[in-house]
Amino acid sequence: MDSAIHHIIRTRSTELFDKVKGYREHMHRFPELSYSEYNTMSFVAEQLAKIGIPYQKEVAGTGVLAIIRSDKHKETDSCIGLRSELDALPIHEQNNSAYKSTNDGVMHACGHDVHTAILLGTAEILWENRNLLKHPVKLFFQPGEEKNPGGASLMIADGALKKPPVHELFALHVFPEMEVGNVGFRPGLYMASCDEIYITINGKGGHGATPHQTIDPIMIGAHLLTGLQQIVSRKCDPKIPCVLSFGHFEALGATNVIPEKAVLKGTFRTMNEEWRKEALNMIAGHVDATCEQFGATADLEISKGYPYLENDPALTAKMMKRSKDFFGIEKVEELPIRLTSEDFSFYAQEIPVCFFRLGVRNEELGIVYGVHHPKFDIDSKALIVGMQAMCLAAFE
Repeated sequence: MDSAIHHIIRTRSTELFDKVKGYREHMHRFPELSYSEYNTMSFVAEQLAKIGIPYQKEVAGTGVLAIIRSDKHKETDSCIGLRSELDALPIHEQNNSAYKSTNDGVMHACGHDVHTAILLGTAEILWENRNLLKHPVKLFFQPGEEKNPGGASLMIADGALKKPPVHELFALHVFPEMEVGNVGFRPGLYMASCDEIYITINGKGGHGATPHQTIDPIMIGAHLLTGLQQIVSRKCDPKIPCVLSFGHFEALGATNVIPEKAVLKGTFRTMNEEWRKEALNMIAGHVDATCEQFGATADLEISKGYPYLENDPALTAKMMKRSKDFFGIEKVEELPIRLTSEDFSFYAQEIPVCFFRLGVRNEELGIVYGVHHPKFDIDSKALIVGMQAMCLAAFE
């Protein structure tokens, strides 16, 4: 990539900083939950219209697609794709910033407002310099990343990867563990699949002094929690990353009341689709067998979530080289495997992708909280770095 394009990227990303910061703060003030991002969708469309970029609203319900082409591009030419997300989380924000959420109980605690603001800024730079683009660029403003079935799967079903086709797709994600100014990559396997497990144990309630007259769902639940862990520790190949965690165990009895029901909610994550299928079958069988052993029944729901995420090695290597040339070798990190999940993985099942990380941490400013935390925030200088990185992905 020649120095003239590098100069354009550095100059315009810096000049657009205040504008993009304003985008981010507006969306942060007015967050919307998954699949209900109607105002956010309209805001994005309004900014694209001001820039002059043609777009399509209501893709997959509340998403937006936009195309950047030059006069030399044909309508059928394949595209490079850049993706951001629109939805927020059901979290009560604990920050006291001027742009604090005004929608009580809803917060952009995962940085999707950051991603979308960056993509709008990137869009303006690419539109101004569209004659320098080797390929057209398709912009994905995607709904519903935070909630099954995942907005990515709905965008794909709505034809977002076609007409015109997308031959490679990039996305960045804020990373509070990484210093602002840095970016991070991992070729190959990076993030896990994610399935949700809901178990209701139907027992028989009664007095705590006469447990022999009850079928105690709490005791059965305790057996389930310990027994299910053996599926991971004794049935899974140790070379396959895998975790089974339960974060909810509810049984509304009292000191002397054994309740009729207990409810468990958990998550199963791995990086192997064959093992994923096998393990979920084992979990279902163990739940039924354990409850039957103690005379109870179980209502089990397994909500299939996102597949594991695998970055295309060649595409990621290309993006790492561009980033080292632009930011400097010391600013580009190689990332470890994570068992968090991302619906960007649905795109990875279809085309080559590169999902990378954007450092937003600044300990001096107290910006140290992780995503999904009520005090999550970013060092705004990350907006410039994010625009620059996304431009590097689009220019060839």
